Amino acid sequence: MTVRYNFRKDALRQCRENIKHLQSLDYKGSDVTLHFQLDSANYPDPDPQAKIFFFDIDNTLYSGSSGIAQQMQWRIFNYIVHEVGVRSHEEARKLMNEYYERYGLCLFGLINEYNVNPADYNTLVDDALDLDGLLKPNWQLRQALIDLKFSGKFDKLWLFTNAYKNHALRCIKLLGIADLFDGITYCNYMQREDLVCKPDLRYYEQAKLESGLGCWTNATFVDDSLVNLQAAKHLGMQQLFHVSEESESYKKVEDRIMSVNSVTELAKLLK
Repeated sequence: MTVRYNFRKDALRQCRENIKHLQSLDYKGSDVTLHFQLDSANYPDPDPQAKIFFFDIDNTLYSGSSGIAQQMQWRIFNYIVHEVGVRSHEEARKLMNEYYERYGLCLFGLINEYNVNPADYNTLVDDALDLDGLLKPNWQLRQALIDLKFSGKFDKLWLFTNAYKNHALRCIKLLGIADLFDGITYCNYMQREDLVCKPDLRYYEQAKLESGLGCWTNATFVDDSLVNLQAAKHLGMQQLFHVSEESESYKKVEDRIMSVNSVTELAKLLK
């Protein structure tokens, strides 16, 4: 019981520090605009002419080598061991891999198999990530997004993530790019009965509805997951980019999918 209590206590302490730090941000791009679409009750009318650029967040808008993924894995592992009660470290790691491969999110498996409370999971895992030392304003990324936004080629820049909104918004605020996006489609952990995420095609339809996209062929999408991009290609998206620091930039991965090392390369590529 002592170990479990310490894990929870540490996570809640980190959450309080994260909130305090986020509230102290005052640099450009550290908050969304008044027009940012989040949890809107009214969807825009589908526009057959609208050109929308969809952006994944984790390991896409920031480097996959930032250390955030490793910290996330550490928190998920400890949640499974200390909160779910899977005492075998080997079994905990096995479940993490199995659930990710089967559901796209480890949380899906924990809800289905262990009936975990998604709000509790979000607090002790996602919200407790110590991002302050890992994500800083990225002015090169900001300029690249500004170039895309005002290029005349896109009507909206839209976030499309498997994260819950708390984590998603914290990331873009810390990066100093929050004011450049028009809205977000996020994985709503709290709707446990209707929980969907990439690469489930229903989630792409949700993004289409929320963003006002009228035609799949007018969508551009960047993600670090090839599987997610292949799902988008299946729906008809024509311009797809796979972010991989290990791949050769501007190399064709497969039909309609091109590799880039970083999102910062996209403004130059799409001139």
